[in-house]
Amino acid sequence: MPWNNQGGGGGRKGGPWGQVPSGGGGPSQQPDLEELLKRSQDRLKQVIPGGTGVPGPLMFLIAAVMIAVVAFFAFTFRVNPDELGVVMRFGKIDRQEGPGLHFRLPYPIEEVRLPKVTRQNIIEVGMRTAAGARGGIRDVPEESLMLTGDENIVDVDFVVFWRIKDAKQYLFNIQNPDATVKEVAESAMREIVGQNNIAPILTEARQKTEAEVQKLMQDVLNYYQSGIQIDQVQLQKVDPPSQVIDAFRDVQAARADKERLQNEAFAYSNKIIPEARGEAERILQAAKGYQQESVAEAVGQTSRFLKVYDEYKKAPDVTRKRLYLETMERVLSGANKIILDNKTGTSGVLPFLQIDPQQQARPKGAN
Repeated sequence: MPWNNQGGGGGRKGGPWGQVPSGGGGPSQQPDLEELLKRSQDRLKQVIPGGTGVPGPLMFLIAAVMIAVVAFFAFTFRVNPDELGVVMRFGKIDRQEGPGLHFRLPYPIEEVRLPKVTRQNIIEVGMRTAAGARGGIRDVPEESLMLTGDENIVDVDFVVFWRIKDAKQYLFNIQNPDATVKEVAESAMREIVGQNNIAPILTEARQKTEAEVQKLMQDVLNYYQSGIQIDQVQLQKVDPPSQVIDAFRDVQAARADKERLQNEAFAYSNKIIPEARGEAERILQAAKGYQQESVAEAVGQTSRFLKVYDEYKKAPDVTRKRLYLETMERVLSGANKIILDNKTGTSGVLPFLQIDPQQQARPKGAN
């Protein structure tokens, strides 16, 4: 039996399979397999030249191929490397499939969801990055302006990196994951900023703030059983509001100068105090050495005097003469001396002596 055009021939305008355009003749319906094969025959007649009929075996082969193609797409599904296939049977989770080609029952018996479990998602809070070659960063003050613990206002822009940890919880426990993560991030940042003063947030407490916000976000999302893992919270900009940023920078510069001067004073103190302590210790050691030297010398002099006294008691005249000679030797050893011998027979002669001490002390060759 030849396949005829049941839809009015090829002259009717519509889609490639002859369906009626939307908006005319009633609601659009999905054609069944028989109708699909009939329309395929009509299109094939238009393509094959020279003849109005198609041999039965060829049509059977074409129909078999089309049925196989339709069955392939109806009974299989593919999971990409960054996805996880969650198969639901009559709306209830039946199994999870990894990357590759897998079998399934056709819809509506089984339905497949393919969340991207390895992709890292980014949520921006307080700013928006424009797309395109000339894209820039647009500030969103209603999200970025926050109140600190010391009643100051700070402008905070940050991004959150997150990924899917549990596909089942991610698909069925939260309705809008991006909005949920964004609201939780903004709430957590406002809480952490409100517990701290403005100065640490602007300077050394940035990493601590990021870690605290990440922990608080993860706790809240785990309480929601969202199946989301927060990988990182990264602060992009932490500044005072633009209206007062110049004055605030002056204050920060003055604070930096104060810290610099304090550090210089501490450095000078650390340098001069050890030097003073070393000098004091040196003086003390020198005094102790002089003390020991003086005591030892006095003890030695005393011992010598006692020994001389003992010898003096044994022979007073000899000892007295020896002491006299030693004393004169010590006194006259450094003086200029002229010795006149009266026994030479020069008693009637007046000797001429050079007694000018300055002339004697004048070096040789001087005028």
